[in-house]
Order: sequence, then structure tokens, then C-alpha cells
Amino acid sequence: MTLSHDAAGSGPALLLLHSGVCDRRMWDPQWEALEAAGYRVVRADLRGFGETPAETGDYDPVADVWELLDSLGIERAALVGASYGGKLALAAAARHPERVTALALLASGLPGRAPSAELRAWGAREDALLEADDLEGAVALNVDTWLGPDATPGTRAAVADMQRHAFRVQLAAEAAETAEPPRPGANEPDEADAAQETPPTAPEFDLSGIAAPALAVAGAHDFADYREIAVALADLLPNARHLALDWAGHLPSLERPEEVTALLLDFLTGAGVAKDG
Repeated sequence: MTLSHDAAGSGPALLLLHSGVCDRRMWDPQWEALEAAGYRVVRADLRGFGETPAETGDYDPVADVWELLDSLGIERAALVGASYGGKLALAAAARHPERVTALALLASGLPGRAPSAELRAWGAREDALLEADDLEGAVALNVDTWLGPDATPGTRAAVADMQRHAFRVQLAAEAAETAEPPRPGANEPDEADAAQETPPTAPEFDLSGIAAPALAVAGAHDFADYREIAVALADLLPNARHLALDWAGHLPSLERPEEVTALLLDFLTGAGVAKDG
């Protein structure tokens, strides 16, 4: 399956991977600025999000990433990932480190890391709402949980729309597959249960082989899991640094979009992913 996507611009390639409560529209605030800065920008809807159909059987999301880039004739790219998208970016880089020019990880998950009791409890609340057919309650829970205090009403409404759509697509796909009431959380992982996936086998996920410059960003208003992951990535990746944002929640690129756009451009320039790179 080729993921639904947008591609624009010329220059060094930059792939944007969305979080598990959003779809590729989460990058609307950064899209034009990154293209204007001289990048070939690609953003994709992962399976079960946005315009990409859900998948109820086994599949390889990392292969989806590289198949998309291959279809566009892109040999090497910088990867920018938010939460589950960050986890997927790490997995993609571990599989083909020679194809990654830089990694910007915003509140990233980490392959193989078990969630905390706090994160599991949050996931149980979401499951309970979906089992009670309270879709709007589950949407509101996600919006309230994952957006920090600087998110505007418009941003909250946009995230609600993306999460609502993802729930409908994923639950409908499973219902059609099983002809039984869908089990919440059984399709694409959301922000909480993404961390509970069975990790693929080593050495495929040996992060020490990723030589590309990396930036691991965490927000002070996020779960401790993601703050701890960002700190750990600075040690796990050979060429990484950690950045803590005292104002941010889990989705900083939506909470203070202009500030995060500037942060990304500064990182990419410093990483050598420039127009003549």
C-alpha cells in the first residue's frame, strides 16, 4: 500500500510523520515554511489515519515509510516525527541508517519501551469510553491529554477532528473485518498503546547504528514517559541532543507552531541538511 501523502518543493528531502492522535494535517503550520526554506517536503497519512485506509491484519509500518520514499525516487531524507511518528522514524532509521540525513523527534515514542502505570491507566480510560460507545468522550480525553496549555481553541478543534476521524476509520475497519463489535485500540496504535507494541527483532532496532544528527524534544506538560525517552535518546543515539520545552505538552508543533518551525529549521541547518546539502 502506498500511503496517502503530499509532496512539494525541491532540495533535500524531509519526511513528516504524524502522531497517533492526528494525521498529516498536523503539519499544516510547518508545511509552507519548510518548503519555502528549500526542502522537498513529504507528509503522509499512516494506515488508519487521514486518507489512508486502516489495516486489520499484520503489516510492516516501517516498510510503508521506505516504500513511500522509494515511490517518490527519494534515496535519502531527514525524518521529523511526532510521538508515534517519532517512534516510527527511529524504527525506519534503525533499518536503513544510511538513508537518513537527520532525525527530529518531538515527544517521541521508543521501540520496545513499556509504558508507565500512568500511561496504561490513561489507555484504560480511553478503552472504557470507546467500549461504552462514547466516541466524543474519547475524543475529548485525547484533546485534553495531549495538548498543552498554549494550544488555541482552533488547534483543539483541529486535533479533535483528526482524532475523531481516526477512531471512525479504525473501528469501522475492524467491525467490517470481524463482523463483531470492534475492540478499541486494536488497529493503529494511539499515543498510549503505541509503546506496547511487540518490538521487532534486534539488530533491526539497534539505535547505535544511527549516525545522523538527532534532536529529541520533550514538553514539560507531557507524560513522564516521553520526557524520559527524550533524555534517553541523547545517550542511545551517537549524535543526538536533548531539548526540554518548559511550555509544551505532547504536540508542541501545534501548540506554538511558529516557534517549533524555527526550531526545526535551525536544527536542520545545523545538521547540514541545507539547500546545497
